[in-house]
Amino acid sequence: MNNVRLELMNSCKKYVEQRIQRISIAMEQLKEDLENESKSSAGDKYETGREMINIEWNKLHVQLREYERLDHILARLPKEKINEKIGVGSIVYTSAANYFISIPAGEMEVEGEKFYAIGVQAPVAQQLLGLKEQEEFELNGKKIHIQKVR
Repeated sequence: MNNVRLELMNSCKKYVEQRIQRISIAMEQLKEDLENESKSSAGDKYETGREMINIEWNKLHVQLREYERLDHILARLPKEKINEKIGVGSIVYTSAANYFISIPAGEMEVEGEKFYAIGVQAPVAQQLLGLKEQEEFELNGKKIHIQKVR
């Protein structure tokens, strides 16, 4: 596995793990808050407090499932270039920016170069999928040249 790919995959993994950890801590705190709410009060105020905690917990649960899904996608990414055509797991160098088609994890720096980790649903990824080195595509009215695919 080349070094850039390994570093990008590790950065994405770290991104997901940090989010999962943060959400898990917040969910645990809400669980404690719910237990304390149960012990402290009664009546409408009690029900409103419990409901607010439950709503927040449900939001966090949805976020947790999404990051677990992203973690699963990362685990299935190819460890090395398998195709000339751009697909999931491709590292794409263009005249505009460098992309790692994987999960939406944002901007990363590897070996002094900026990369954008993007999911396949991203508009730029939709334009790139299936293309090869030296081809061009248009994004927001601008022609962009594909320099390398790794």
